[in-house]
Amino acid sequence: MSETIFVILTLIIATMVFLCIIIGFVRFFVEPAYVLIVNKPLYIHWYPIPKKIKPSQKLLLEREFSFYRKLSDKRKAYFEHRVKSFISNYQFHGKGIEVTEEMMIITAGTYVMLTFGMRFYLTPLFRDIIIYPNQYESALTGQSHKGEFNPRMKAVVFSWDDFLLGHKTTNDNVNLGLHEFGHVLHFHSKKVNGDPSASIFYDEFNEIVKYYDDAALSLELVQKGYFREYAYENQFEFLAVLLEHFFESPQIFKTEHPELYEGVKKMINFKEEYLN
Repeated sequence: MSETIFVILTLIIATMVFLCIIIGFVRFFVEPAYVLIVNKPLYIHWYPIPKKIKPSQKLLLEREFSFYRKLSDKRKAYFEHRVKSFISNYQFHGKGIEVTEEMMIITAGTYVMLTFGMRFYLTPLFRDIIIYPNQYESALTGQSHKGEFNPRMKAVVFSWDDFLLGHKTTNDNVNLGLHEFGHVLHFHSKKVNGDPSASIFYDEFNEIVKYYDDAALSLELVQKGYFREYAYENQFEFLAVLLEHFFESPQIFKTEHPELYEGVKKMINFKEEYLN
């Protein structure tokens, strides 16, 4: 009996070691080669035990996100898993305002929509989401802000009035949530190693930013007038504004600046077919 148990345990250990070798080989050799050739991660969604959200939270997603409504049932389950993981992973703090479940769902849904094409979507670069009722004085700059990403404090900060206005108004290309989370992803792509999505984001950003750095290309963008003036403050704001336009007016973006649109699409590994 004891010999049988020993054989079984040996087989289990050998199988586990073999699987670890295969996983390591795929992660460190196969996937980097795949990313280099195809410019996308080997896979995105794989959740052996997907997390569930409450029916009331599903209704909130259905009501608040056309992106979610257009997904297949399978991909809706992926989206829900990520929303649940986001809320579990980060701490919400209200400053002069009570943080409600609806606020958490809308915030998480915005982030998940932006990162839906990335495998490692949760970043260690922030841990707190701080919400004020309206514009506040920034601890970083001492000035009045609507929102910010503060990497030193590991916090993303929002004025809820402005966050909600950007979320509800879908035809002005201004979305505070997408804007500040865009800053987070940019910073993440520069700081985190071993993440294929971050590598792709960083490489594609370096192509996209040529439209900002090159005087002729930048002038062409300014003359067309599609992007608001704030896009030309610096490279960081350029990227954040592009992401706002990408989600709020994709067809106009694609028509006005097709190459730039494709660059943003590759950068976040966005799948148009998900929404068809």
